[in-house]
Amino acid sequence: QVQLVESGGGLVQAGGSLRLSCAASERTFTGYVMGWFRQAPGKEREFVAAIRWSAGSTYYADSVKGRFTISRDPAKNTVYLQMNSLKPEDTAVYSCAARTYVYGSGSSYYTEALHYDYWGQGTQVTVSS
Repeated sequence: QVQLVESGGGLVQAGGSLRLSCAASERTFTGYVMGWFRQAPGKEREFVAAIRWSAGSTYYADSVKGRFTISRDPAKNTVYLQMNSLKPEDTAVYSCAARTYVYGSGSSYYTEALHYDYWGQGTQVTVSS
């Protein structure tokens, strides 16, 4: 059973930055894809970013391209989401997720929350205007 624990959320003013972390229980995530999703009150969960652990390939939602960066540290079994130029509309609970990489799949496969098997509990990000 993979356990994921997010941290780093908080309250920040518009234009500010936060870095979220997702620490994983697995000894290695070789062969996995790690994703970040977010859900604002009254809205559906939406894809933010994903990274293929082994290759380092990254995927982003259009709404965060150029502002957010996903990365991983294999030595710490941790995935990060660096969020810059934050906007009030970025306010949401951010959750990380994991699943094994599916060979032959396209990047769009990893933008769907239902394709992920393991989830963290989420961390709140609030951006004030």
